Amino acid sequence: MRVGLLGTGFGLAHAGIYHAHPDVESVVVFGRTASKLDQVATELGVATTTDIDSIYDDPTIDMVDVCLPTPLHADHVIRALDCGKHVLCELPLATNMDDAERVVDECAASDRQVFVDMTGRFDPATEVLAAAIADGTYGPLKTLQFGIRTARLWEGYELGLASIAMDVLHGTLDTIASALGRPERVTAVGVAGDAGGSAAEVLLTYPDILVGCSASALMPRPYGVRGGYLATFGDAVLDSSWTAGWDGRPAGVLTEYTDTGARELELAPANSYAAVIDHVLDCLAARATSRLTPDSVLDSLQLTLDVRADLEQPAV
Repeated sequence: MRVGLLGTGFGLAHAGIYHAHPDVESVVVFGRTASKLDQVATELGVATTTDIDSIYDDPTIDMVDVCLPTPLHADHVIRALDCGKHVLCELPLATNMDDAERVVDECAASDRQVFVDMTGRFDPATEVLAAAIADGTYGPLKTLQFGIRTARLWEGYELGLASIAMDVLHGTLDTIASALGRPERVTAVGVAGDAGGSAAEVLLTYPDILVGCSASALMPRPYGVRGGYLATFGDAVLDSSWTAGWDGRPAGVLTEYTDTGARELELAPANSYAAVIDHVLDCLAARATSRLTPDSVLDSLQLTLDVRADLEQPAV
């Protein structure tokens, strides 16, 4: 597998994984900032370029990894398909449903595969939650509350009310939509920070289940990123907490509470970016069936756009 990686933001985390992966023969990184490309070349010894066309025009490149700003995602996914390449696209897939559905249609008409980098689907604590809901392990779900709190750690991501849904909440909303489907109603309120950033509270209405999620990008830089969920079932409670950085390596604890006591559930160490890339390469080698198809993210993208629209409403 030969990979062309577009972007030196989140793409830096991907670059190291590709460089060390036994299934990847080579990777070339496109970027517009010479200093960032020099850093990648020095640290990893991979090829770099400021000419994006050279990646698309290279017949030896099998897959394009799109880590460009979100408004560019759909067009570059489709361009890669047109060039006969597989695609891994950083989340969100698009900034509107028309572009997302355009990608779904183009993918269906192609013999290439498109994957959306929904890293939360490979988080061990999230997988336990999804299985508990689907299997009824602890009886019916009654309440579910997610929270994520972050400093503004990523250059170019201001995380104001216009972007916090897409850039912070989207992964959480994907977990909820994947497990429970689209809600009957969405209510979201937010507050802007004095020096950038914002915070949001979201209530999702489902029959017989209370679901909420909160996000804050008002934390000081040393705080990093922290989050978790509290899921109350008929027969137990699952309490998850984690910390993480931009490199996708969370460290977390998941505790199960029942009437007979509490126990910490063992979670395998996880690098969610690496897990996604492993899965993508397994799919391309016909060792797995994709869990990251573009059509599988449409519900969560629509939910995220609904939340964004609510947050952008002027205060009354």
